[in-house]
Amino acid sequence: MDMLYLLLRQTMFFSIPLLIVALGGMFSERSGITNIALEGIMVMGGFAGIYFINQMQSDMSGQWLLILAVIIAIAGGAIFSVLHAYASINLKADQVISGTALNMFAPAFVIYIARMIQPSGIANVSFKNTFLISKVPVLGDIPVIGDIFFNNTYITTFIGFLILIVSSIVLYRTRFGMRLRACGEHPQAADSVGINVYKMRYIAVIISGALAGLGGLVLTIPISTEFKGAVNGYGFLALAVLIFGQWKPMRILLASLFFGFMQTISAAYSAIPFLLNLNIPSEFFKMTPYIATLIVLAFSSKSSKAPKAVGQPYDQGAR
Repeated sequence: MDMLYLLLRQTMFFSIPLLIVALGGMFSERSGITNIALEGIMVMGGFAGIYFINQMQSDMSGQWLLILAVIIAIAGGAIFSVLHAYASINLKADQVISGTALNMFAPAFVIYIARMIQPSGIANVSFKNTFLISKVPVLGDIPVIGDIFFNNTYITTFIGFLILIVSSIVLYRTRFGMRLRACGEHPQAADSVGINVYKMRYIAVIISGALAGLGGLVLTIPISTEFKGAVNGYGFLALAVLIFGQWKPMRILLASLFFGFMQTISAAYSAIPFLLNLNIPSEFFKMTPYIATLIVLAFSSKSSKAPKAVGQPYDQGAR
């Protein structure tokens, strides 16, 4: 049972960043803007949050420091996403090319800045992980669920589930969500009833950037003690989660858990006796998440129904 609990906790560590980033992509694409830049935004947000921790950890520690770093990461991702919003909405640039450019720019920029501002010119930004919650009072004593969710966990796990609940409510139970979905399905019709399509798309992309920036921090905290200027393809994996989840919050949760489990197998196979005894080369296990991505997308892409106007620049004069 201890091994099972370990695997489930590790799955949470990998699934929550995917969930948060994919939900961010959902807001953007539901408004009609394809956000390929999730990978680059994760890098920028992760760097901002980790560097903040690096600078403040001599004066602060624990959950308050992490919460402040979360705010910094959200701000960093949101600010960086404005570049994609401006290129896609104002300049009507190709959204895939804009996102790809930002993905290429972000790691190089982060490494350059890290070397400039750190004393010895080191590219990696290190930090002390003082954020693990060994046990949540009362809740940690619940059988099974307590061991999975409330023992040896991080506050970012609960933030991820909170974002899921809020996203579901906002998308389906608010006027803002209805207008957002209208902009992604038929922007001309939305405009004709007084909805500012440009404004809605700007807000959606900034929300997407904020969540992707947070995802970069949430990914780094549980699995490392330094930020290396990359998120190892997690932004693209989040896009696969978004497509597999059909742009719907609860389905995105299930997809993120599936891909998170695949990532756990990739990272922790050596701790699983059954897999270790198979004598399969380690490279195969490291490929597991990406092989799963190809297989899942091959079978699900035909039935996927993206928002009708996604990826199409909006021209107010067109009808």
